[in-house]
Amino acid sequence: MISREDILRSQDKWALAIIGVGEAKEDYSKSKKLTSEFLNDLYDFKEGKVQFKPTKASKHQFRNDEASAISYFIGGNKSFVEDYGFAMKPWKKIEFFNDTINIYEDIGIAMGNYFFTDYSGNKIRVEYSFVYLKKENSVKIILHHSSLPYKSV
Repeated sequence: MISREDILRSQDKWALAIIGVGEAKEDYSKSKKLTSEFLNDLYDFKEGKVQFKPTKASKHQFRNDEASAISYFIGGNKSFVEDYGFAMKPWKKIEFFNDTINIYEDIGIAMGNYFFTDYSGNKIRVEYSFVYLKKENSVKIILHHSSLPYKSV
C-alpha cells in the first residue's frame, strides 16, 4: 500500500534530483548520468511506459520513454530540437504544494502546484499531476503531467 508519506518523500527526492542536475550543468556527461539515475530511481521507464507530458514541450509534447525524458531535462538530443534542458536552468529551490493526494491501494495521485526558484530569485509556478505506483518497497512515477497556468486573453 502506498502512503501519503511515500509520495511526499518521492516529491522531495524529485526536487533534489532536478536541483542536482542543474548544479552539474558545466559537465554535460555528469548531468546526463545524474538524470539517468534520477529517472531510473523515480520513474517506471524500466518496467513499462511512463506517461510524461513535460511543461515546456510543444512539438514533442509527450515523452513516454527514457531517452526523450533525458532530452527534456538536459537537452542535447537532435531528435528534440526544442529541448534546452529544463533542469539545466539551474534551479535553486523547488517546492511542491499538493492540492490533493488520493490513495488507491498501490496507486497514489497527487495534483497541485510546484514552484521553481532560480538563482536570481525569479519564481515560476507550474501545475502538475503525478501518479505514483508502489511496487514492493519502491515508489515510481507512472504519469507526470505539468503545464504553465492558463492565461486568459
